[in-house]
Amino acid sequence: MTDITSTDRLRRNALGVAAVTFFVVSAAAPLTAVAGGYPIAMLLGNGVGVPLAVLIVMAILLIFSVGYTTMARHISNAGSFYAFTARGLGGVMGGAAAYIAVLAYNAMQVGLYGLFGAVAAGTVAGMSGGAIDQPWWVWALAAWALVGIFGYLKIDLSAKILAILVAAEYLIVVLLDLAILGNGGPEGISTVSFTPAAFMTGEPIIGMLLCFAAFMGFEATTIYSEEARDPERTVPRATYLSVLVIGIFYAFTTWCMVIGTGSSKLMETLGGLADPTTFIFVLSDQYVGSWLTTVISLLLISSVFAALLAFHNAAARYFYVLGREGLLPAHLGKTHNEHQSPHIGSVLQTVLGVVILAIFIVTAQDPVLGLFAWLTNLATLSVITLMAIVSFAVIVFFRRQPQLEGSGFKTMLMPLLAGAALAVIAYQVVTHFDVLTGASPALAIGLPILVPIAGILGAIVAFQMKQSGSARFAQLGAHQDK
Repeated sequence: MTDITSTDRLRRNALGVAAVTFFVVSAAAPLTAVAGGYPIAMLLGNGVGVPLAVLIVMAILLIFSVGYTTMARHISNAGSFYAFTARGLGGVMGGAAAYIAVLAYNAMQVGLYGLFGAVAAGTVAGMSGGAIDQPWWVWALAAWALVGIFGYLKIDLSAKILAILVAAEYLIVVLLDLAILGNGGPEGISTVSFTPAAFMTGEPIIGMLLCFAAFMGFEATTIYSEEARDPERTVPRATYLSVLVIGIFYAFTTWCMVIGTGSSKLMETLGGLADPTTFIFVLSDQYVGSWLTTVISLLLISSVFAALLAFHNAAARYFYVLGREGLLPAHLGKTHNEHQSPHIGSVLQTVLGVVILAIFIVTAQDPVLGLFAWLTNLATLSVITLMAIVSFAVIVFFRRQPQLEGSGFKTMLMPLLAGAALAVIAYQVVTHFDVLTGASPALAIGLPILVPIAGILGAIVAFQMKQSGSARFAQLGAHQDK
């Protein structure tokens, strides 16, 4: 492996709190979650209790964020989960976390191409009266090309694009929420959704797991720490802000969705739809008008594109960091002379994307039930597993260096609670993987196994580095100076 020169650095001081927040909020794809994820969470999960499930998930993630952001003040590294694990639990565990993270962000990014292709194909065909009726993969490949270009260029260009797209998503959904509240719905405004009885209806575990999937991406604030201005303050603020913005928005919107049909008729309404993901369009037609439905349809396309771009940037930065630190080929640790972007990592992610897309196209898999459902749930499992590992890494890190932070609340209690809760949730994802994905029994077993396989491969690579006597092993995940 060759040493990474001082010029092969990510672009410093490029992102403020707002920009980092937009990256992680767009990765969560708020409109995509509202239109696609939450109606399914209601139908398969706990129905009218989903708004409370959102708040419970938000609380768990806020607890996780306490230790996560406390450690982020001392470790600035675009490797995020990998870096924290390596500094807390050692280089071999860091290598395991690194490869699981690569699996997570690439699976999430590629899986989203299936959803993008399906949404774009259906929307454009409908609006054009069938005049433009292309297969899903044509639109997926168009998005793939655009994402590859933006990922290659300066990071702040992506931030500006995401800011516009995400702001539009929030505004249009809030407009629908306010219209529903203003009308009061068929049964009036009620807070029944926030009661324990409502939460325990149906399958609350499934409801919570699907709510977790809607938050994925919030943890990526630390990935941009090397490019952030004043990361010791920017990253913690952006993390808390992201969790609160996403959580409050989801809780408020799902509550309005329940009011829109009335709590007693919610499940009947969802069950009567040929596709539960059309629920938001039914509400927009009823409470605002067809023009809003058209706007939401278009913004749903941009929502998925924004998530594609955000996860592409995250995956590219992981490739860059692992190349820089010796866990992957050193060429990945190069940055572009002009853009200071991880351009080789970006190209690699782009190539992986088109290869996996080609496999799903050739085998004629369903873009949503196959490509999207399988890979994004695999990514969700990977990220929850990583968060559990990082929580315990935080505890060990500060126990070894107690002079860095004196608060046991931040460095012991909160990480311990988060780690235990997240480990239980990861187990629940594995045991309910067939329900969450609709995958065959073989795939419901085979896909989750990829997580420990990735971890074992990463641990082997790191262990070999240690055995070779490489001085770089001791520096895995180290803080990167500005």
